[in-house]
Amino acid sequence: MAKLVNWYNFDQKIKGKLPFFSTIDVQRTFGVSKIAATFLLYRYNKSGFIARIKRGMYAFPDALPPELLLANKMYEPSYISLEFALSYHQVIPETVYEITSVTTKATRRFETMGKVFSYRKIKRDAFTGYTVEKQGRFSFRIADAEKALVDANYLRLLSNKKPISRFNKERINVAKALRYANIFKSQKLISIMKTTLK
Repeated sequence: MAKLVNWYNFDQKIKGKLPFFSTIDVQRTFGVSKIAATFLLYRYNKSGFIARIKRGMYAFPDALPPELLLANKMYEPSYISLEFALSYHQVIPETVYEITSVTTKATRRFETMGKVFSYRKIKRDAFTGYTVEKQGRFSFRIADAEKALVDANYLRLLSNKKPISRFNKERINVAKALRYANIFKSQKLISIMKTTLK
């Protein structure tokens, strides 16, 4: 069955339609078995026709998906937050190269496509405070400035690290940040946020 799916068909039916794809996508698109789909992906990856992003996830090397979309999709559910989001919103002056996200799943870290994608676990109740933004024709989830600051300070508190103290306060809505801090039900976090936002 796999022989019936040549590279031309694969390229025509997948490229431009899916920013990244998996074994299941190949099965659905071509009506082949899981074994056949796995073999196709292995063969095309080995030939350099497609790039392996992580186990079970592939893309075309000349049409790689935007990094911020990739950050959302590589480990779900997640949204971009912490230092990367603070830099994105120009709350902190530093350029952050590691794309930092939060998730309700276990903490994970991936290195792929020359980038580092890290994911930190937060409470399910606190998995909120993000917006959907556009990058070209793709959309991605990213924390708003206030939630990114609260997420970062919450995780720093858990790791016994100092809170973020050097940031552009004009870009933070104090009331909104404190509402987010309350979600974590931590008096220490609320106290830290009140002190740093003075």
